[in-house]
Amino acid sequence: MDSKKLTLSNGAPYFEHQDSQTVGPRGPVLLQDFILQENLAHFVRERIPERIVHAKGSGAYGTFTVTHDISQYTKAKLFSKVGNTCRMFARFSTVGGEKGSADTARDPRGFALKFYTEDGNWDLVGNNTPVFFIKDAKKFPDFIHTQKRVPKTNLKSATMMWDFWSLNPESLHQVLILMSDRGTPYGYRHMHGFGSHTFSMINENNERVWVKFHFKTKQGVKNFTDDEAVKMAGKNPDFAQEDLCNAIENGDFPKWTMYIQVMTEEQAKDFRWNPFDVTKVWFHDDFPLIEVGEMELNEVPVNYFAHVEQSTFSPSSLINGISFSPDKMLQGRLFSYPDAHRYRVGVNAHQLEVNRCPFAVNNYQRDGYMADSSYYQDKPNYHPNSFDDIKADSDYKSFEYELDSAHVASYNRNDNDSDHYTQPGLLYSKAMNAEDRDRLIQNIIGSMKGISGPKKDEIINRQLCHFFRANIELGMKVASQLNVNIDANMMNHSK
Repeated sequence: MDSKKLTLSNGAPYFEHQDSQTVGPRGPVLLQDFILQENLAHFVRERIPERIVHAKGSGAYGTFTVTHDISQYTKAKLFSKVGNTCRMFARFSTVGGEKGSADTARDPRGFALKFYTEDGNWDLVGNNTPVFFIKDAKKFPDFIHTQKRVPKTNLKSATMMWDFWSLNPESLHQVLILMSDRGTPYGYRHMHGFGSHTFSMINENNERVWVKFHFKTKQGVKNFTDDEAVKMAGKNPDFAQEDLCNAIENGDFPKWTMYIQVMTEEQAKDFRWNPFDVTKVWFHDDFPLIEVGEMELNEVPVNYFAHVEQSTFSPSSLINGISFSPDKMLQGRLFSYPDAHRYRVGVNAHQLEVNRCPFAVNNYQRDGYMADSSYYQDKPNYHPNSFDDIKADSDYKSFEYELDSAHVASYNRNDNDSDHYTQPGLLYSKAMNAEDRDRLIQNIIGSMKGISGPKKDEIINRQLCHFFRANIELGMKVASQLNVNIDANMMNHSK
């Protein structure tokens, strides 16, 4: 086989890769050794800012196949008929840890999917949980700060976490999931995925329904216990990455079945809770799962940095027939995610291989860092013009709708929507078995024992009030193991 010449970035071949140009055999090194300069300059710029959240992650390419007809709900071409397929890319991640942290840590897991469809790239950016800690994006920076490090000590803080959670009872549903074994999944192949937010689908008749997306693992749900997760973090902090890569390389392609839940606009008006509140679920008995298709991951990217690290996902990457909802958290993410990518990767991140739409991209965006003119070349950068053949297609007009109110205000997110306890209580009493409940309580105890400082008792008592309101047994067991004296006021009230 013919060998390839070693070259610089401009394509010029060179020979001296290991020895710098010096004055005499012992130096000094000459500034004119441009080969040394180029390699060192590139090396110190080989990393981009890591993600503020979801920094530690794994990714793979695969295929999505439509197995059931949902064209009555959406005009998205992907779902126009059974058997349709598209290439896709998935990235799984922890949320709070840095890029070098253990991927078995107790944390929600990101579940981000990119579908390369003929109508553009569709990103479904969710988690391995159907709910989240907060219901308004204005609270997101503060919440994430509590999951990161104390500015003074640069250490994680149980005090900081539980202080925030105890002051925000809307977080209780997600806190119970996090503190259960679902907070430490056995890698990424054995966990479910959720779009989490409420989205909308619009059909050919311009009729809209509200939907939630679910991805059920076909490998079976499997979790670490807390003790197992901690030990694995020390033994192999890249366990989930290794598990995913090994499975695919061995031909054991992980698969998930995609489902949707559907709620009509009329049903939404009568729903017990705000259907756009991401701290709540829709019960399957009321809104059953409708099977849609199958996702299979079958290709490990050839270069982790180029594909996984530089991949970008945003809930604003939507396609015709799938849209957003009034979910306040989702609305905030429509801005913050693409804005994060513009900062972290650059304004032309969408031109990178992993993010690029493999079909047509025709617009008037030009230039910026790392601009690639392969698509637009010398075409006009303004509209309207007399020279190009780009036409706006009326089939892709946005869905038009009336708003319920014309009054603008900063509405209290919990007005007429302050039931933070019914669903967490049902999660504890109905969805969990006795063994699940025991481990949940032990995980809570282990975490809350880390609360310290002058506000320790206040934080613990405030959180206990939330546990009691969700389920008396839960509150009693946590309180007793924390050696807290119980009184009637704690059992019946929550600040």
